[in-house]
Amino acid sequence: MKGKSIAKLAVTLVVIVLVALLALFGLKIPQISKVYGIKPVSEAISLGLDLRGGISTEYIATDTTVENFDTLMDSTVSALRERLTNAGFTEANVARQGNDRVRVEIPGVEDHEQVVRIIGTPAHLEFRDPSGNVVVEGKNITSALPDQDGQGSYCVSFEMDSEGSKAFAEATAANIGKSISIYLDDELISSPTVQSVISDGRGQITMSGLSAEEALEESENLAMLIQSGALPLDIAEVETRAISATLGLEAIDGAIIAGIVGLILIILFMLIMYRLPGVAASMALCIYVLIVFYALAITGAQLTLQGIAGILLGIGMAVDANVVIFERFREELAQGRTPANAVKFGFRNAGRAVLDSNVTTLIAAVVLLFFGTGTIKGFAITLTISVIASLFTAVFVTRSLLLAICNLGIQKKSAYTR
Repeated sequence: MKGKSIAKLAVTLVVIVLVALLALFGLKIPQISKVYGIKPVSEAISLGLDLRGGISTEYIATDTTVENFDTLMDSTVSALRERLTNAGFTEANVARQGNDRVRVEIPGVEDHEQVVRIIGTPAHLEFRDPSGNVVVEGKNITSALPDQDGQGSYCVSFEMDSEGSKAFAEATAANIGKSISIYLDDELISSPTVQSVISDGRGQITMSGLSAEEALEESENLAMLIQSGALPLDIAEVETRAISATLGLEAIDGAIIAGIVGLILIILFMLIMYRLPGVAASMALCIYVLIVFYALAITGAQLTLQGIAGILLGIGMAVDANVVIFERFREELAQGRTPANAVKFGFRNAGRAVLDSNVTTLIAAVVLLFFGTGTIKGFAITLTISVIASLFTAVFVTRSLLLAICNLGIQKKSAYTR
């Protein structure tokens, strides 16, 4: 029993150290001609606008009297989100603000003017025949992506819904050899020539007369412009701001330092106050931190300044759970139980209180997650992850490690309590 406990504690400690190093520095493994790598957690975690910088744009609906306004507003938000994702801005945050406004936040954008031009004109996209008649509107476009044709030339591949497919098939059949022009807010952005009938709603716009580099850039720009086309509601730009990450980076550096100092102080406190149980709690706390950051990296949840606050709050809850459990553990020791039995009864008696406190916090976090927007949602995401991780480490990890410590055969009460 003693040997197994020593092995269990040693393996746990080694795993914590290795996983922590992997989180800090990542891992690169050369395999023949390829390199398979695991990114450091700091690179894998998606940073929010306040930490990474980017642009923030606010729009307002121009007509709030239309029928089913709320439904159309929600559809507009969804359309903007989907089109930004298809255009490559997978970390963009699109959220409804109040009754008639939409906020679009895109972190990590370097070319601000290009994105402002694309998302700043998400109004009327139209495909027009040579006579100027509107054939298809932007609302009929389901996707538009930069691509390469059969000859390896860059182009834009697009797809339409059933309504657009039918109209476009008729238009292309009637205009082979002629141009069907693409207009965005009455401004001509492309005028491709119809080569054949497009009956399935899937077509390509080739980039002719350009170098490979120019064709790639043009296809990317055109795809994003098409994706930004007509929305269920007409919206007007209210404000667009380029946000610097300087303040955020300074804040995150300060938060990291504060977190490390706080973690060290908490570990020292637990060791002084609870001796060997404090060792188990400290190891569990390190596991908690690793679980939270790996969860953020794997799920792709954006980390914001408010999210960092959620993580630090979770650390406090994890420590609080251990304090409640260890106090019950001390009471069981005082009644003359052996350390191993004190662990079992202590966790049994304190488990309900720990579970209730975490569940009530989790309910609040889930409510914020579903009804909150922007930075509130960022806080809710990290708080939810933190609560689940703290509950797991406090109830299962700490208990397992503490039992292993008790099974080392140390019977002196002074080793377990002050």
